[in-house]
Amino acid sequence: MKQLRLALSQVNMSVGDISGNLKRIINSIKKAKLKQADIVCFPELAITGYPPEDLLLKPKFIEDNIKALEEIKKHTDGIVAIVGFVDRKEDIFNAAAIIQNKEIVDVYHKSYLPNYGVFDENRYFQMGSRIPVYKMGDLTFGVNICEDIWYPGDPIKSQVLLGNAQLIINLSSSPYYSGKPEIREKMITTRARDYNSLIAFCNLVGGQDELVFDGSSFVTDENGEILVRSSSFEEDLIFCDLNTDKVFRSRLHDPKTRKKKYKMSFDENKVETIVLENIKKKKKTKLKPSTNKRLDRNSELLSALVMGTKDYVKKNGFKKVVLGLSGGIDSSIVAAIATEALGNKNVIGVSMPSMFSSKGSIKDAEILSKNLGIKLYKIGIKESYDEFNKMLSTVFSGLDNDTTEENLQARIRGNILMALSNKFGWLVLTTGNKSELAVGYSTLYGDMAGGFSVIKDVPKTMVYKLSNYYNEMKGKSVIPESVIKKPPSAELRPNQKDTDSLPPYEVLDRILKAYVEEDLSLEDIVALGENKTVVKKIIKMVDLNEYKRRQSPPGIKITSRAFGKDRRFPITNLYKQ
Repeated sequence: MKQLRLALSQVNMSVGDISGNLKRIINSIKKAKLKQADIVCFPELAITGYPPEDLLLKPKFIEDNIKALEEIKKHTDGIVAIVGFVDRKEDIFNAAAIIQNKEIVDVYHKSYLPNYGVFDENRYFQMGSRIPVYKMGDLTFGVNICEDIWYPGDPIKSQVLLGNAQLIINLSSSPYYSGKPEIREKMITTRARDYNSLIAFCNLVGGQDELVFDGSSFVTDENGEILVRSSSFEEDLIFCDLNTDKVFRSRLHDPKTRKKKYKMSFDENKVETIVLENIKKKKKTKLKPSTNKRLDRNSELLSALVMGTKDYVKKNGFKKVVLGLSGGIDSSIVAAIATEALGNKNVIGVSMPSMFSSKGSIKDAEILSKNLGIKLYKIGIKESYDEFNKMLSTVFSGLDNDTTEENLQARIRGNILMALSNKFGWLVLTTGNKSELAVGYSTLYGDMAGGFSVIKDVPKTMVYKLSNYYNEMKGKSVIPESVIKKPPSAELRPNQKDTDSLPPYEVLDRILKAYVEEDLSLEDIVALGENKTVVKKIIKMVDLNEYKRRQSPPGIKITSRAFGKDRRFPITNLYKQ
């Protein structure tokens, strides 16, 4: 039996923190050695963090990342380390260094450079052209990077069929959105079955601006069965003992692939085989199985929002956050997420009632803050609002009240939160959801004012689901039932309801998903059974409010298409449907 012990180091790297990332890598190598691993691998661009974006245009940044790789070399005696970094030759490459016994044996360059959605790799990197494999005693393995494995052809095709690789190691920084871990597993287990190959998927974990990386690293056998799976949304170092004899036996039972491989060996000569030192076999202690279950969808979403909030706050040097608590469901779930991420002592709520605020909403904010154990300030805005109206009375003389006076209230509240932020160094969390942001049902320089938008990519209907799930998880109504059940309202005028301006959120979110995430036309959406007048109105609202969204703070991407760098539309846009 040919055995190999593989370690996958799922680490939370910070973009630009080369020295901090270096320490994490070295620490993981040391731990892998203690567990007698033969190979330890790290995520894509582990040294620089992902995505480094225009830091890649700074030569000193690239030089510092290469210096860090030189330091890593010193810790690789008796083990193979596969580390993601930026390589510099005649140009720059998204690369993986294969290091053994204090020497860089080879460097693999990523073949496929994604240039869609949140990815801009084609802007920075050159495409790799080599397809190497690495022979270490009886084992031959291939290395590729993230997008390389999303295609059924090369490099994996040649690595397995021409290079005889029994194991493929994929270094990834694959960002999360709802359902993505399941999609990845299905794709990679399909590759494993198609090529009768072991595949190790090592993913990044942590929050980086709008992106969250869930980790969810795993190893699959040649039949597509998961051998080990890491935890999700937290750092992990997992180990797996691999039996390469099973791979050979499986391939003997696949005559179609064997014939294809035989033909390719005459027609093509793409693969370069690089020989590594055969690691001396030592008797290894038996591993305990560490296959974590995949999270259910609600737990997945909540974990992503908690991690995204925690990492954005901490990595940007803040200790505490502040948010307005209206007594509504949006601010309630944001307060709950922030408390999970940072602890209740680091979350401050501010109740800012006006003459239109209901007694029920004021009470709900008090109950929520008590349930969460967070500090609550109460700062009324009636006097400020009256003063603003006096100041503007001459200019507005003879004009009726409208959204101008409504928005004044939101902007006063925004000023209060920003004053607290300036005075105490707290980061302001905004509480608007994706549905509101899509149609502009928010106030620029008011409730949109802040540093981070926790539920920016969470549709309103999902806000309700997460709130109910949060209470179920806690085993009690931390978010008061009255908050969940009452009709949503901005409470900026008497008896105001969101449905005065918008269709019911169930209808709105269906239309927004079709138009924003799936790019369906007016006719397409109407054909799904939606009312044409309503669809036309919503499309117009989405298109007209691009200028508002462009000025909103960053927020966590959790859907397949988020506003911001994921969905990019011009502000000046005269195309109409």
